[in-house]
Amino acid sequence: MIGRLLDKLVFGVALIVALQMPLLVDHYHQYLSGWYKATQWQVDGYEATAKTHQFANAQVMIENHLKNAEPSVRTDAEQKLATVELLADLRLGMDTFATGNLLEKMLFMLHPDRIHVLKDVTQNFKLGIPLNPSGLAFAVVFALLLNFLIMLPFRFFGRRSAYSQR
Repeated sequence: MIGRLLDKLVFGVALIVALQMPLLVDHYHQYLSGWYKATQWQVDGYEATAKTHQFANAQVMIENHLKNAEPSVRTDAEQKLATVELLADLRLGMDTFATGNLLEKMLFMLHPDRIHVLKDVTQNFKLGIPLNPSGLAFAVVFALLLNFLIMLPFRFFGRRSAYSQR
C-alpha cells in the first residue's frame, strides 16, 4: 500500500516538473530572441561603421583595430570581436529553436556553457501548464519514464524480499 502511494506521489511530482519544461523552453526562446536582436543590432552598427570608414566589412575593421598601437583601440576591437562571436552562438541557438524538437531545444538550453543564461531565465519564470498537445505529451511520457526509473530499485527490492520470504 505504501509502495503504491509512493509510486503515485513520484509520478505526480515528475509530471508537475515535466509540465514545466516546455514552458521553460518557451521562456528561454523569448529571452534568446531578445538577446539575439540586441546583439544583431550592435553588429549591424559595426558593419555600418566599417562601411563609413571604407572597410570591406566589420571583420576587416576589427582585425585592423586589433593591430593598432593604441591599447584602448585594441581593447575595443576585442570587445567587438567577442560580440560578433556571441552573435554566431546566438544564431546557432535561434536556428535550434526554429527547427529543433523539444529535446534538441532542451539539450541546447541545458548545455553547461549556457547554465548562466538558464539561471537568468528562471529568475522570471512562472509555473504553469503548457496548452499545446506536444508539451502535454512530452510531460506525460517524461513523467512515466522518470517514475519508472525512480521506482525501479524499489520494485526490484520488493520482488527480491518477496522471494526471500517464500
